[in-house]
Formats: sequence, C-alpha cells, structure tokens
Amino acid sequence: MKFKFKSLVLKVLFRLGILGRVHLGIRIINFIFQKIFFINKTFSIPVHFTTKINVSKNIYFFHDENTLVSFAVSGCCYIQGYNKIYLGKNILFAKGLNLISANHSIDNTKGWDKKNPIIIGDNVWIGVNVTILPGVKIGNDCVIGAGSVVTKSFTKDALVIAGNPAKIIGSKSS
Repeated sequence: MKFKFKSLVLKVLFRLGILGRVHLGIRIINFIFQKIFFINKTFSIPVHFTTKINVSKNIYFFHDENTLVSFAVSGCCYIQGYNKIYLGKNILFAKGLNLISANHSIDNTKGWDKKNPIIIGDNVWIGVNVTILPGVKIGNDCVIGAGSVVTKSFTKDALVIAGNPAKIIGSKSS
C-alpha cells in the first residue's frame, strides 16, 4: 500500500511540473510561488520564483528541455512581452536576462511604442545579465557574452557578440 501511494504521489508531482530534470528543491519552490502565491501564474511552464514575466500571452517558444530548464533555474530575469517575443529551440540563458520588447512612448508615458518583436533563433546561449532591447533579432547558434546590451539585430548565424552596445567579437568554430 505504501509503495502504491508513493508511486501515485510521484506521478502527480511529475504531471504538475514539480519533478523533472531540474533539482527537486527548486522545482518545489517555483511551484509554490507560481501556483500558490500566483507569481507568474499566467505563464504555462515553471518559472524561477525571482523572475518577473509581463504579458506572458505574447511570449512564444518551443517547449524543449533546455529552454524549460533555463526558465526554471535562471533567476532574477525580467521578460516583458508587450510587442511579442519569439524564442527558438534549445535556448540557454543565465541569471539576470532582460528581454524588453517595448519602451514607453516619449509623448505618452502610459503607452508603449509599437516596435517589431524580439526574435531569438535556435541554439542560442545567452550569458549572465544580458539585456536585449525591442526589435532585436538574433540568428541561430549565436553566443551573447555576459553583461551585453543588445541594441541592434545580428541575423547571421554562429556569431559571438558582446559588449555595451553589443558588437561582433568573433564566430563559433564549426
């Protein structure tokens, strides 16, 4: 009887998104903050409890293993989807990511400037404390160095970009 109950509890926890590849402790904490305290409650996947997501209905991404893990363990992120955000497959991002898809209008501080969405390609690795601003497109297989502020698009694949403002500092070797 004990074994069946334990097995049933584990199945329920797994289905709720509490168990998985990420450490059980952080999954439980994230679950409590998201489902009980309603922090990021509208986002469909587990999110680190220190991350803030605005307008989650405008954030589109492939639910692959690496991206799910990044959302669950990368804390202190700010993701704002007013002008939409598209995330490709297999994106890894570190702590402190800022995806800002819209700025306040200069003439109307209660409104948002309409811009193109942020689009990030497949297999992109984003370092700690990176800020990506409205309308930016990042190509596939790119690496964005820690502390970078990405103000313009880098659509070529396999680039290494870094700096403030970000610029190309190399390319990934094949």
